[in-house]
Amino acid sequence: MKSQKRAENPSVLYISYTGLLEPLGKSQVYSYLKNLSNKYNISLITFENPDNLKDQKQFEKMRRAVESHDIDWRPLKYHNNPSLPATVWDILTGIWESFHLIREHEVEIIHARSYIPSVIALACKKCYKTRFLFDMRGFWADERIDGNLWNEKDYVYRMTKWFERQFIKNADVVLSLTDVGIEAMKEFSYVDEDTRFEQIPTCTNLDNFYPCADQSSDGPFTLGYVGSVGTWYKFGDVLECFQILQKLKPGAQLHILNKGQHDYIQEKLDEYGISSENVTVESVEHERVPEKVRKMDAGIFFYRQTFSKKGTSPTKMGEFLASGIPCISNVGVGDVESLLTDNDIGVVLDNFTSEEKEEAMKELIELATAGGIDHRCRSFAEEYYSLSTGVEEYDAIYDSLT
Repeated sequence: MKSQKRAENPSVLYISYTGLLEPLGKSQVYSYLKNLSNKYNISLITFENPDNLKDQKQFEKMRRAVESHDIDWRPLKYHNNPSLPATVWDILTGIWESFHLIREHEVEIIHARSYIPSVIALACKKCYKTRFLFDMRGFWADERIDGNLWNEKDYVYRMTKWFERQFIKNADVVLSLTDVGIEAMKEFSYVDEDTRFEQIPTCTNLDNFYPCADQSSDGPFTLGYVGSVGTWYKFGDVLECFQILQKLKPGAQLHILNKGQHDYIQEKLDEYGISSENVTVESVEHERVPEKVRKMDAGIFFYRQTFSKKGTSPTKMGEFLASGIPCISNVGVGDVESLLTDNDIGVVLDNFTSEEKEEAMKELIELATAGGIDHRCRSFAEEYYSLSTGVEEYDAIYDSLT
């Protein structure tokens, strides 16, 4: 069966710098590929965190799952120290492994997830004439600038932007998470009308995230926050909105799901004078996030309004909506504004004034307590964030390239 499948199906090499042993790798890489493997001969290169590789039980579990879908998985070790030499080493080992897989499986398409894998894919295209799908996942170099992690004068930033230009010019398809991101790229001086752009958002596993069966609740109104609180996020504004919520809904609770930043969160809670009696901060395994989200009444997340956020499709937004929960966010974040307001499933801030926040929180409470909101959010998620829809769209792209 395996040899028959390899002979009949087009071959695709998927390269991800995110490891399959990471929650993101499981949800945003493996979940797609196990479905696409029914039609395509999938080879997969990932770069795994050395600490994750030490967990032999989890590694073997993942390996067996991948093999059950006839995916040829080549896990490589991720290196990060010293930063640039380590990344160059990963790129070289990735190129070497890719060349072997191209020859072994007669690979036709290379699907590169983000920038580092795209360096590898570009080398393969130059040497083997493989088709190249640049799955950019956002404006990575600009995210580093906007997060104050790099400086625009740094050679690393200039080099990364040069590579970005090569990816867009040489890719057979440029895949963006957002329509706003595509419009931004069309303004780049080197992009011409022949450049092919496609858009697929960060999809959500609707089998894991779904509304609570019993929507009636006599408990306090719970505002939910999921994920990181630093760098690109406006966590202070989140806390200000919660303070307004407490005045509008006495006894309201803030439930934060976060890993590794609890001390910082407590410092901010103290700074804003918010009692820990009204806040739950916890770290849970990825598998338990859906059950926690289902108990929330509304979701909240704010981003700094920067150029790089034009390419952002927040994973948490799809998870909230799939769970039947409306959201409050801000303008300047990918397609968030149009998606929430056009479909009446959320509220969007623009200038972050105190007056605007108060009006927005009133609107959010009204929205979250309205009859049928859970159905409206869920229906939109099924239409826009469905994993099966994402798989169909990837399939259509692959099919067009073979």
